[in-house]
Amino acid sequence: MRMLMRCLAALGRVVVLLPVLASPAASADELLDFAAFRGQVVYVDFWASWSAPCRRSFPWMSRMQGALGPDGFVVIAVNVDHVHADAERFLQDHIPRFGIVFDPDGLLAGKFGVKHIPTSFLIDRRGQIQWKREGFQLRDRDVLARQIRSLVLAH
Repeated sequence: MRMLMRCLAALGRVVVLLPVLASPAASADELLDFAAFRGQVVYVDFWASWSAPCRRSFPWMSRMQGALGPDGFVVIAVNVDHVHADAERFLQDHIPRFGIVFDPDGLLAGKFGVKHIPTSFLIDRRGQIQWKREGFQLRDRDVLARQIRSLVLAH
């Protein structure tokens, strides 16, 4: 993990959210405090190392974070792998330019009602979910980008 943190830091401004090392009674809210992102548009993506669509979505999410981050856009990718080493191998091959949260027990995934991987949510500046999308197709990325951009730039 330390090596990964150094690699991520070398990319420039990168937000990495580490898992909470808490008791088994930890709640989803302890893994990720959404109140900290109020006033920003947040794209939450639930992913796993074994998912082919996730391999395609990571470069796109990095580009979106880079393009719209200065305007108040934040990407948070929530990993649901049960084996942390699987997620770390994936991240070494697909270095993100956005925040990562580890949710091996599925606490956040359960809170969001995630049934399929990947599943993404777009949350507006007031903290309201604007849409949910299951799966990721390269052919849809321009439509997604326009939807996100319009929400981000609609201060």
